[in-house]
Amino acid sequence: MILSCPSCGRANRIAAAHLGAALAGRVRCGSCKTMLGPVAEPIDADPAMFDEALQSSPLPVLVDFWAEWCGPCRMAAPEVKKVATSLAGRALVLKVDTERHPELAARYNVRGIPNFVVLRAGRVVFQHAGVAPAHEMQRWLEAAVA
Repeated sequence: MILSCPSCGRANRIAAAHLGAALAGRVRCGSCKTMLGPVAEPIDADPAMFDEALQSSPLPVLVDFWAEWCGPCRMAAPEVKKVATSLAGRALVLKVDTERHPELAARYNVRGIPNFVVLRAGRVVFQHAGVAPAHEMQRWLEAAVA
């Protein structure tokens, strides 16, 4: 994934295996050496990045299964972004396009979208089909930590 440096604006490629360090703020910009903050936006995930992130993340992961043509998915997108912003450094938020990556949706038995899955240590902790407000998604993630 690509993280932009808040200081110099340069793009920094971060391997999914290093997302935990990026979430903890222990990754530096390759150009100006400024510490990059935690990921504060949803990350578009392909299968390889998805699997690597789940294996390496010490934090709970919220996965938003969506599709571009889906009206309710578009309604949920700002709520998902709010969660990523408010829980930056405490949770990882991934977005999986079910049209491009149907195998990931099938893995979690996603039959309708939007569909949200909360994972902790690679295991499903909670799953919800349908639109949900940001505060409810945050509650799911906080419960996954407890």
